[in-house]
Amino acid sequence: MKKFKAILKKKGPLVIPGVYDAIGAKIAQKVGFDAMFQTGYGTSATLFGMPDYGFIGATETVDNARRICRAVSTPVIVDVDTGYGNALSVWKLVKEIESAGASGIFLEDQRWPKRCGHMQGKEVVPYEEYAEKLGAALDARSSKDFVIVARTDARATQGLDAAIERGLKNKKLGADIIFVEAPQSIEEMKKIGKSIKAPLVANMIEGGATPISSALDLYKIGFKIILYPLSVLFANTFATMNVLKELKKTGGTKKIQKQLVDFEEFNNLVELSKFRKLEKKYGYSKRE
Repeated sequence: MKKFKAILKKKGPLVIPGVYDAIGAKIAQKVGFDAMFQTGYGTSATLFGMPDYGFIGATETVDNARRICRAVSTPVIVDVDTGYGNALSVWKLVKEIESAGASGIFLEDQRWPKRCGHMQGKEVVPYEEYAEKLGAALDARSSKDFVIVARTDARATQGLDAAIERGLKNKKLGADIIFVEAPQSIEEMKKIGKSIKAPLVANMIEGGATPISSALDLYKIGFKIILYPLSVLFANTFATMNVLKELKKTGGTKKIQKQLVDFEEFNNLVELSKFRKLEKKYGYSKRE
């Protein structure tokens, strides 16, 4: 397991991008990010072409985590939504996610079927039910280096004070990182930062409910992890739409070649040379 807690102790904000496949993870690692986040929103969108509306389950999440973690040496924190069941389901899921090579999970308190934290119509379960799941997650991990991020969506349904109260309870139960989802202003974020003395997550979704702020500004008001879960997904969607429009319009990509990586650059990214060396080592090229 890649040790995320050591990174968390470094001074300054920790900016983490969201990824949803192995190639995106390799790019994030190549660029130099210290950690990355497997987004449930992106997983649902890219596996099924469907919204973050409770369509993915434990199987899809674990399988995707295994592929991503195998592709990189950088710590990966996995969005496991609500844990896909009860406390026992969460216990089993944590075992599987940790075995897949992940360095931690985000576990939320929404009522199933859950939805993206910046969508309308969310509901949260009674705190006692979530506490059981959180306790199971904490018990299930085999290494203390495996981090548990406790997320609450109570801001949308019960108000900011109730959400902060849940965050404080989650900290008391032993969560490593606290995440109050979808505050609606900088003032609300300042209140969260003053109220909860723990590593906090600021979730930066372009077009979402929370105002986008710089990592340094967010760090100054108490947030350690600055999460950009959907930027890669949105950027890739934009690029894909543009290249396909050009291809449909002109029948080629000559006009936009500068917007594409070339064949050699991509082969370097997926480490083709390493596998060519392995091919020679095992004598494949010498076979009749």
